[in-house]
Amino acid sequence: MTHPANSSSRIARGGKALYGAPLGILMLEARFPRIPGDMGNGTTWPFPVLYRVVGGASPEKVVLKGAAGLLPDFIDAAKDLVRLGAEAITTNCGFLALFQKELAAAVGVPVATSSLMQVPWVQATLPPGKRVGLVTVSGSTLSPAHLEGAGVPLDTPLVGTENGREFFRVLIKAEKDDMDVALAEQDVVEAGKELVARHPEVRAIVLECTNMPPYAAALQAEVGLPVYDIYSMITWFHAGLRPRVFA
Repeated sequence: MTHPANSSSRIARGGKALYGAPLGILMLEARFPRIPGDMGNGTTWPFPVLYRVVGGASPEKVVLKGAAGLLPDFIDAAKDLVRLGAEAITTNCGFLALFQKELAAAVGVPVATSSLMQVPWVQATLPPGKRVGLVTVSGSTLSPAHLEGAGVPLDTPLVGTENGREFFRVLIKAEKDDMDVALAEQDVVEAGKELVARHPEVRAIVLECTNMPPYAAALQAEVGLPVYDIYSMITWFHAGLRPRVFA
C-alpha cells in the first residue's frame, strides 16, 4: 500500500507547553488601567502573546530606581516564558534596555527589551542633519546606560512626561488606579510638542514608554512627523517569527 505524498504533514511536533504564541512579554507589576494600544492589553496585538508578570518589579523601581536587584527575577521569568513556548522575548518597559545584553545572553532566543532599539533604524531613514527624538515617561532618569543598552546615541534629544498632570503620576508614582485617558494623551502630546520646539532638527519621534501607543496617532497628527513606538517594533519583531505566507 502506498501512502499519500503529503502524509508526513499530518505529524504534529511537540516539545512545548503552549503553542501559537511565539512572543513572550515580561510585564512589570502594576495596577493602572491598560487600555487598548497599551502593551499589556491583549487586544492590542494582532497575534497571540504570552505574558509573565515579574513580581516586585514596580514601575517606580524600574523607572526611577534603575531596576536595582531585579535582573535575576527578569531572567527567571524570561526562561519560564521560553519553557512555555516563547521563541522570542520582549518587555513592557523601555527602561529595561539596561538588561538587554544580560537577558539575550541568558535565554537563548531573540530578545528586544526596549522600543528605544528602533532609534538607529529610524535615524537611517532621515536626511543628513536631521535627528530622531525621544518622548519618555521620565526624562530625568533615562540615563546614558539606558541609551547605551539600546544602541542609542547619548546626545539624542529627549523630553519626559514628569511635568504632566496625569500620565507620570498614574503610571510611575501609582497615585491612583484610575486614569483620565484624555489627560494622559495630552501629557504625551505636549511632551512631543516640546521636543520638536526645543529641537527643530528632530524629524521623527520614538516613544520609549510601552503605555504610549494609544496616543501615538494624536501626537503624529499634532506634530506632523513619523512616530514609532513599541507597537511598531514588536509587530516587526513578530513578523520574523511568523513570516506571512503568500499564496
